[in-house]
Amino acid sequence: MEMEVAVILVEPEYPINLGSIARVMKNFGVDELILVNPKARPEDELARKFAVHAVDILENAKITKSLDEALGMVNFAVGTSGVGGKDYIPERTPITPEEFARRIFLTGGKVGIVFGRESRGLDNDELEKLDFTVTIPTSGAYPIMNLSHAVAVILYEVYKQRIKTEEVERPKPAGRLEREVFIQQWRELMNVLNTPKDPYRKKYTEIMMRRVLGRAFIYEKEIYAIIGPLRRAVRSLKKCKEKGCLYD
Repeated sequence: MEMEVAVILVEPEYPINLGSIARVMKNFGVDELILVNPKARPEDELARKFAVHAVDILENAKITKSLDEALGMVNFAVGTSGVGGKDYIPERTPITPEEFARRIFLTGGKVGIVFGRESRGLDNDELEKLDFTVTIPTSGAYPIMNLSHAVAVILYEVYKQRIKTEEVERPKPAGRLEREVFIQQWRELMNVLNTPKDPYRKKYTEIMMRRVLGRAFIYEKEIYAIIGPLRRAVRSLKKCKEKGCLYD
């Protein structure tokens, strides 16, 4: 399955940026644009002016009312953040654009690159829904980039990797559904073991497991090979707990 890329903009605010992003997408051979509850609209005259010869990307843009709806259109969802996270904020633990580009060509399917608002980026609860995060290394003197410039940097890395990667037949990648099945089993394992006991830590342990799956670009056969023993382990532990042979 050939790898495809879609650009997802969450509540874009400025028509100039919207038009410039369409132009950048055309530069690097990406034609699918998804807009989540946009304030800047594809029909805005200023957006069309700055798109130049990429007006068709604006005209064909898909508009959704929620990020969840947009995520349903892709197999993988990669967030972008201007600020990298610490250990206690796993949804902001990033990889570089170059590393991201190398990894996505290990598999197929549609990859959605999610960019946040010009004013405040993506919220933590939005980042939690994504498979992992990409952050562009910048100077500490002014670390936050213009939105259209950030899109250009990441799409350039993807394009650079595309032109030097030969198309080879690869196994089918695990999609969002398969990864959710795994996470459900992981959640049940944590619940039956009551580990971690603290709900806050349990939540972030789940998020970190999502990040591991996202960065791994695991294949469908591989994830089901792991889910099988995990599901059996959960069933056995539940029976053991019912019989009183498993203690918290």
